[in-house]
Amino acid sequence: MQAAFGTVVLIVCAVGIVGALVAMLVNGRTWEHYGKNRLTMDGERSGDSGSGPAAATAERDTEIRQLLEARNHHRRRRGEAPIEIEQELARLTGQLDAELLAEIRELVIARNYRRIRSGRRPLDLEAEIEREIAALR
Repeated sequence: MQAAFGTVVLIVCAVGIVGALVAMLVNGRTWEHYGKNRLTMDGERSGDSGSGPAAATAERDTEIRQLLEARNHHRRRRGEAPIEIEQELARLTGQLDAELLAEIRELVIARNYRRIRSGRRPLDLEAEIEREIAALR
């Protein structure tokens, strides 16, 4: 009985391996294509006319508004006064504070120092600061 069980396990494993190999050979996909579809972030966006900084900012603002509306709903249920959504959105997405700007400036200066030390040309300080700020937003 136990010998038959071992034989059955080996046959099932062998059939499974052969089936997997046949499926892999029949399917035309390569490993680079796995994970690149509309549901994952790895796929390339081709022909997406809405992508760009303006579209990203609009999408961000829409999502923040939805979160603020949900927050107002919870505040009303607790009996608290609701907040003004547009004012809160402006506060949340407004200008960066001085401490953060100073930290970004220090980061760019340190990066330039490392570039000079490695023999590369330094980057424009103000342009790099603006690029870092844009990356944060």
